[in-house]
Amino acid sequence: MSWAVAAGVVPWVLLGAFLLFGIRELRILPPASPGEAPSGSGEGEPPVTVVVPARNEARNIERCLTSLTLQEYPDFEVIVVDDGSSDGTGDLARGVPRGNARRLEVIEGAPLPDGWFGKPWACRQGAMAASGRLLLFTDADTHHAPPLLCRAVGAMREDGAQALSLMGFQELGGFGERLVQPHIFTLLALRYRDASRPLGPGESRDAIANGQYILVDREAYESIGGHAAVKGEVVEDLRLAQVLTGAGHTLTLRNGEDDFSTRMYRSLREVIDGWTKNMAVGALQAGGRWGRWALPGIVGYLAAFWVAPPLVLVFEAGLRMAGEPGSAPLLLWAGLTVGGSTLIWGATLVRFSVFPGYALLYPLGAGLAAWIALRSRWRGRRRIEWKGRRYGEGGGGADAAGNVAGEG
Repeated sequence: MSWAVAAGVVPWVLLGAFLLFGIRELRILPPASPGEAPSGSGEGEPPVTVVVPARNEARNIERCLTSLTLQEYPDFEVIVVDDGSSDGTGDLARGVPRGNARRLEVIEGAPLPDGWFGKPWACRQGAMAASGRLLLFTDADTHHAPPLLCRAVGAMREDGAQALSLMGFQELGGFGERLVQPHIFTLLALRYRDASRPLGPGESRDAIANGQYILVDREAYESIGGHAAVKGEVVEDLRLAQVLTGAGHTLTLRNGEDDFSTRMYRSLREVIDGWTKNMAVGALQAGGRWGRWALPGIVGYLAAFWVAPPLVLVFEAGLRMAGEPGSAPLLLWAGLTVGGSTLIWGATLVRFSVFPGYALLYPLGAGLAAWIALRSRWRGRRRIEWKGRRYGEGGGGADAAGNVAGEG
């Protein structure tokens, strides 16, 4: 049975070592230094316009805007684009005091043009109303600590970059989020295991951005046509990163977990719908020439490493309970791999601030992640539904897509 021991232990030891130590950590943000002049500029900090696209974000908008208006940055404004909300998002946003912001304005989004997806269109409208030299695009479900904008601008200057994106702390509050989200984020980390250095011209294939926080120099943004360059993209943040670096601009990615957090979804249903929208298209965009094989690879990885061994263990245990001999080496292999996987996921979940006991449910989480990947591939761009809109192939426009009653 030595082969079973080797097959059960060695691959999982290697995989665990890679998951825990083979993914290079992002650099943290520099300390806040409000009022410090950009290198060589001879003037104060560049004015920043914060653009918040918001569609049916009543449960999040006040928390987000309150945190933004308390930024310690010396010169910034906040523009909320109310993208046809039906839940009072705009009214709630107007009730938030402007705090430290030079101005806090809520603008009503124009109807969605044909060929556009909702978020790029809202971001573009916000940018057109902006006065800042730097533009920050951030989501309505985010929370920003007071020093964050100062630290982000400092990091962008430190790296000599024209764009910066942050990876923040992911708030996983519900059962479905804790069950599935760590699997999705681990897959992303495996693809972008070394995002610890600024990326410049010629490195667009490895460029990634988190649409929850993208800070970009306005000249660089306008030079690529702004969000019009990604108007029909489902995963517009990844594509924006690729377009920016492909146009010769430098993008840097930093760890903002100390000051920046997001709760993307609040139920298993939202997790499934959200990643169904993003996964297939994101895999194609991120995989380069191998993009068409990325999604089958994801499903195969999840099935082989996380789903199959527990099924074999249950099957073999069932045979013995029924009085059948079964295969002792196979049972040993399955037991060792499940035990190793549980330990790996326990350690991984600690990094997500999730109770390690959820590691016992890792096969269920992996199975759901694989199903989401298959569901995303099946729907592709033909049936994308999000925030009350249904998009047809090629994207955008209410006329092309129609509205979905009751979604939000």
